[in-house]
Amino acid sequence: MTSSATAPAVAVTGLVKHYGATTAVAGLDLHLDRGQVLALLGPNGAGKTTTIEVCEGFLRADAGTVRVLGLDPAAEGERLRPRIGVMPQGGGAYPGVRATEMINLVAACAADPIDPVWLLDVLGLTPVRRTPYKRLSGGQQQRLSLACALVGRPELVFLDEPTAGLDPQARRLVWDLVAALRTDGVSVLLTTHLMEEAETLADHVVIIDHGHVVAEGSPRALTLEQPETAQLRFRAAPGLDIALLSGALPEGCEVREPTPGWYLVSGRADPQVLSAVTAWCAQQGVLAEELRVGRRSLEDVFLELTGRELRQ
Repeated sequence: MTSSATAPAVAVTGLVKHYGATTAVAGLDLHLDRGQVLALLGPNGAGKTTTIEVCEGFLRADAGTVRVLGLDPAAEGERLRPRIGVMPQGGGAYPGVRATEMINLVAACAADPIDPVWLLDVLGLTPVRRTPYKRLSGGQQQRLSLACALVGRPELVFLDEPTAGLDPQARRLVWDLVAALRTDGVSVLLTTHLMEEAETLADHVVIIDHGHVVAEGSPRALTLEQPETAQLRFRAAPGLDIALLSGALPEGCEVREPTPGWYLVSGRADPQVLSAVTAWCAQQGVLAEELRVGRRSLEDVFLELTGRELRQ
């Protein structure tokens, strides 16, 4: 039997969770190795937060096996909680508590906490350390929540939308912290709606929809860095006849105009396709600008798998 010291950070098999007649998670499998960063992606209502809350021990699974650091979070929560850090959506602090009081309270519950003063300084919160939580900006509340998740030196950190509402400078700071956690051997399970964040931080990505895993792998594997699946993009006058352009391209190519004046040729991106695009543009008297070839982004993959319609 694997001990909790050597077990995977997260091992979930066949997780099912219902809310009345609604199935939020339907037989989901999830695996996170020690010292790795896993990004759990999905549209609103896909089951991400429910999955994380089951792993944290806040919800009990209706079916399946859940082990976090080798422990059952529902039955062994008292043993598990000192070893994990949790950064939930929304912070959840008492409105009148001051920033320094909040992190000191959390640090007092840890056996070997990080120096709270140092952590507040690293996260740029020293100037507001005496400010009540309700008067902090949204970004400051997010950073304080992150500080509280990290102050206990956890082996595993759950980050639910860690950079929501942060400006670019603060977002980069959080990214650097996550990278440092990985270097220190800390495991991280995060959810995010920012595909760039997932591509930058994650060793492994799991995309879920309607409670099921629809794809998983490294960011590179999911975006398929091969010429035959790369894309060609260019900018030109909006409203070109893309059906006519499509007819001039080799078989298997697809053309669309995702935003006015930007054209995307997918399916292949080899010299033959490049030549066909430039020749067609020349025949039509169209100047193709900013023409470049690249792989699909993680956002492209995400939208292909989960659709483009808005979710409630």
